[in-house]
Amino acid sequence: MRKSMLLVAVLLLPLLFITQSQAQSRPSVAASGCEEFFSLCTEREYNRSYDPEYRGHYIGHDEPSLLFYSNVPGSGNYNQYRLVLPKDPPKFPTDAHPSGAGSPTVWNFQLHPAFWFGMALCDTQSYPLATFDCPADSDRNIFDDANPSSPHYIGRHPGAAFLELQFYPPGWVSSYSLTQYAVALHINSYSLKPLGPNGPLVNNVDCQNKVGLETTVFALLTLDGKSQAPADPLNNNPNKFAVIPGETFVMNPGDSLVVTIRDTPDGLRTTVQDLTTGQTGFMTASIANGFAQIKFDPGAPTCTSIPYAYHPMYATASPHTRVPWAAHTYNIAFSDEIGHFNYCDAQDNSLAPGLGACLVSPVEDEVNPTTGTHEPDDLFCVDPASSEFFSPGSVQPFGGCLDADVDFDGVPYHHAWPGSGDDPYHFSAVPTPILFSSGKFLATGGGFENFSQVAFEADIPAIEGSTCNRATGAGCVNPPPGALFYPFYTTAERNGQCWWQVGGAHIPDTTNTFGGSSATEFKSLEPTLYIAGTSKNPGSRIRFENYNQILNDNPCPSQ
Repeated sequence: MRKSMLLVAVLLLPLLFITQSQAQSRPSVAASGCEEFFSLCTEREYNRSYDPEYRGHYIGHDEPSLLFYSNVPGSGNYNQYRLVLPKDPPKFPTDAHPSGAGSPTVWNFQLHPAFWFGMALCDTQSYPLATFDCPADSDRNIFDDANPSSPHYIGRHPGAAFLELQFYPPGWVSSYSLTQYAVALHINSYSLKPLGPNGPLVNNVDCQNKVGLETTVFALLTLDGKSQAPADPLNNNPNKFAVIPGETFVMNPGDSLVVTIRDTPDGLRTTVQDLTTGQTGFMTASIANGFAQIKFDPGAPTCTSIPYAYHPMYATASPHTRVPWAAHTYNIAFSDEIGHFNYCDAQDNSLAPGLGACLVSPVEDEVNPTTGTHEPDDLFCVDPASSEFFSPGSVQPFGGCLDADVDFDGVPYHHAWPGSGDDPYHFSAVPTPILFSSGKFLATGGGFENFSQVAFEADIPAIEGSTCNRATGAGCVNPPPGALFYPFYTTAERNGQCWWQVGGAHIPDTTNTFGGSSATEFKSLEPTLYIAGTSKNPGSRIRFENYNQILNDNPCPSQ
């Protein structure tokens, strides 16, 4: 494998499909990749003036989300959900034909390379680095006052990380398996101190080169709960990302699951019970499993990590419990990660053989005839001839782009979702919807309870680019410009249980569409408080990163 291709593999992992035998021949892999073109990391608040990694280019993690609220202790650190994995249509996708010459199908990997359950966690080496103390499972970590003189000033917030328990659909180069789902305990932190003497301080150059500013600890859930390789962001062992038969926990489309996220003395434990197969996967964010935090040391010549067990940050789950560096305002949440697929029939080799910018697409003109440049989002593309290389034994040669979709013209922004109807692409078959229950939580000193409220939130303003002024909200629109459709949450009644689902308003058995569109569901621009200033002159600012609607109740309690 040539050196250029080695670099490409580093950029794409951990989301390339790898078997155990293939892992032995793969190059060493950086566990982060959050600053690369294609990544599934927490969307962070965007400030072009100080962030050296995002200055001048797109972030782009489109995450329509459902938030769960309760003021009862336990709601922020012990959650349980039911989940039914969506199925794909029988026929593997083919290229779209906007002329109507064909009726392509859509698979889950085209709509969402991952969907996940979230929780705010402590990380004493992460933003805002005002203190190295973070009492786990405690609302003493709530600091959300704009006034620097207040004891609850947001700039005094303990260091925060965010869990995404990510589920990966099968079938293509962005998958772990051709036919089965995998799931990983995935935690993001942010190596930046916003209130330095002269403004924000970032971590040392060696850390920026090796793991980026937004770092990731990562471990696939396994049958015995032991990590396949240490989860440390600096660990480059490819087995960390390998599907190892008899060791890695995998699930089938359509399987019914119970998902539990809870704290333990050793660290946050994630458990997925497959009620269909009888198997269970585990992973604990513990020192024994190689979990570690990246040491914040801006002047150091070498990047180092510190063994660290991650624990939930808060006891409760209210609008006051959030990660202060993230674009979203959530603590306990479900999110669908969309906007990472465009069709591509041919690509150039400017980045590497078999992976580059798209030259030919069946649905759009990829090269500007005036400037000769590519669409800025159609990068990290695999054409049909190269798909076998990136995913040996793939279901079928099939081309597409993995980069985030800055002009909202890819498959996730068409009527390609369950219940969304037709559009000019004439999709003939779409996946079944993701089905999940409202979370329940184990109340401190009591039994399981339902969350009392839910909220809908979409970070559309954070990813709209220059058309949306995040400081004022001017020019921000919902759905985003270019999108023919934007998915939203509805409820359904099945077998006496209320389920949440993602798609359009016409999924069978739907009971509530919340107005029937993204505009009615993700209703209003939401002002969010962030840290600003210097250590000598601390302050705050308001940014509009999301559309949000908080309901007065939980319309879909879990049975």
